Amino acid sequence: MSNYTINKPILGISAYSGTGKTTLLKNIIPLLKKENYKIGVLKHAHHAFDVDQKGKDSYELRKSGASHMLITSNQRWALMVENKTNEEPDVNEYIKKLENEDIDLILIEGFKKTDIPKIELHRPSLGYPLLCTDDDNIIAIATDDEIKGDINIPILDLNNYKIIVEFIVKKFPKK
Repeated sequence: MSNYTINKPILGISAYSGTGKTTLLKNIIPLLKKENYKIGVLKHAHHAFDVDQKGKDSYELRKSGASHMLITSNQRWALMVENKTNEEPDVNEYIKKLENEDIDLILIEGFKKTDIPKIELHRPSLGYPLLCTDDDNIIAIATDDEIKGDINIPILDLNNYKIIVEFIVKKFPKK
């Protein structure tokens, strides 16, 4: 589905802003972990962001002009790289960065237009149109209400995380 071949399964979580993508991920990742999946997450942000805090050494060093700032401890590490472009990020470039990591499944939040398998989150009460009508990469819809229309893909209960995880595990079995 993607124009980049990777040896890891990839699943996008796609929806309009405010639909609950992060909430869903926060609830299904622990369940996937119980299934012994090692999960990598790639999240799209629509704005500038900082993962370190003003006043901390890593923040100050990056703000002083370092184009790459890697901070590490015995518990985690993070690499901040300054992007100097007005273009939206190419998801394939960032998927490649996860290719050699020890993970079983890459979950991607956002990047609605990316050519990868996706679960669409849909809340009819918000009034947004279905994405699946224009996106053949959507393999299921997770919704909190009845969907009107002729839908030929699985419809999952958005509030039943166990069912969503069962769908994911069946569709993307560990290798």
